[in-house]
Amino acid sequence: MALVFIALGSNLESELPREMYLHDALNQLSGLLYGMRVSPFYETAPKYLLDQPPFLNAVACGTAVLAPLGLLQRLKAIEQMLGRTEGVRNGPREIDLDLISYGTLRYRYGDTLIVPHPRAAERRFVLQPMADLDPMAQLVGIGAVGDLLLKTNDPPESVQLYTDAVLPLHRN
Repeated sequence: MALVFIALGSNLESELPREMYLHDALNQLSGLLYGMRVSPFYETAPKYLLDQPPFLNAVACGTAVLAPLGLLQRLKAIEQMLGRTEGVRNGPREIDLDLISYGTLRYRYGDTLIVPHPRAAERRFVLQPMADLDPMAQLVGIGAVGDLLLKTNDPPESVQLYTDAVLPLHRN
């Protein structure tokens, strides 16, 4: 069992509003993470591929009993269940679930899974909601989330609190 952090994102509204994709994913995650806590939602500017709609992002954390690869497989199954289709890398998507950290583990399974997530430290849209949950949380071998947030090159205005969101049911 390990404390895990999972990033959620959505910027396509093919069947549902972005907010509902996040809520539906959180409902599914609640069966995988004991004591789950959820950050506020943030509206964020796209990164890497800029010609796309803004994202809604959040982070969930809780204790997982599944091993890292098993957890990743469940995350991918949730994405498919919610209608995610494969598209352009870093492009628009209905839902995206990324395993950011898994306790104190550093783990690599080929190119399929790397923990901690290799680009988490450069992403304000991951670091800000993680810091809301625990600014002292560690990305093993990289640093504390709160410290990394101060060092990111992403401008603060690229991540704005989404005040229109209905609070997630599982927020503690």
